[in-house]
Amino acid sequence: MLNKLFEQLNFSDKESLVYLALLEISSGKVREISKKTGLNRTTVYDICDALLQKGLISKYKKGSGTYFNALDPKSLLNYLEREKEEHIKNTEKQKEKVSELLPQLISIQNIYSQTKPRVQFFEGEKGIREAYENTLTSSEIILAFGNADTMHKGLPNFFPEYYKRRAKNKIFIRAVVPRNKMSVERSKHNQEEMRDTRFLPEKEMTFSPEVNIYDNKMLIVSWEEKMAILIESKELAHLQKLTFNLLWDTLPRN
Repeated sequence: MLNKLFEQLNFSDKESLVYLALLEISSGKVREISKKTGLNRTTVYDICDALLQKGLISKYKKGSGTYFNALDPKSLLNYLEREKEEHIKNTEKQKEKVSELLPQLISIQNIYSQTKPRVQFFEGEKGIREAYENTLTSSEIILAFGNADTMHKGLPNFFPEYYKRRAKNKIFIRAVVPRNKMSVERSKHNQEEMRDTRFLPEKEMTFSPEVNIYDNKMLIVSWEEKMAILIESKELAHLQKLTFNLLWDTLPRN
């Protein structure tokens, strides 16, 4: 039981052995500790120095000899408190160092991500909400295929507030949508929500998912499978923008 405790305190086997021996004999010379533990004297000297550093034992001179003695076992609590404080200090120093080097790390990431596509997966309502937050970083007009009916059913009470935040961020959107009641109703708010809507020509032309294309990204949301995929690829985004604009130009203004 005690060996398990000292193992959890990151004591070496030899440190545990010497410390427990000193608890038993109260105090003693290296020769006596060596005899008690079976360790050679040089090793005992080294271990005692380590335990002195931990503040768990002390030493004193008596005549020509040097004696070591164990402090009150409660000193283990003081030792742990010092270890805790030291860990906190080290963590703070590490955080400062990371903050200092973060721009350099981000720069490295940006260099290598320019030609390397990145894919992120999001699941469930919470994940999809998180995915939509990325669209609010767009630096250009968002091109979208969207069905207001499936969107509002998929995330009830989310989109009216989202539209306001997108408009507040001055991010315009062009949307190709199927002609249904919800999409028509939503189009009445186009001006305030900074949106231009064009409807597919036939009522039977419909779809469920949403696709947002912006910057070098493409967000695909499946409302039936409750998941979203965010793809960051300049090449793929370029193709999707080209496809969207070809369709957009064929659809009549409403």
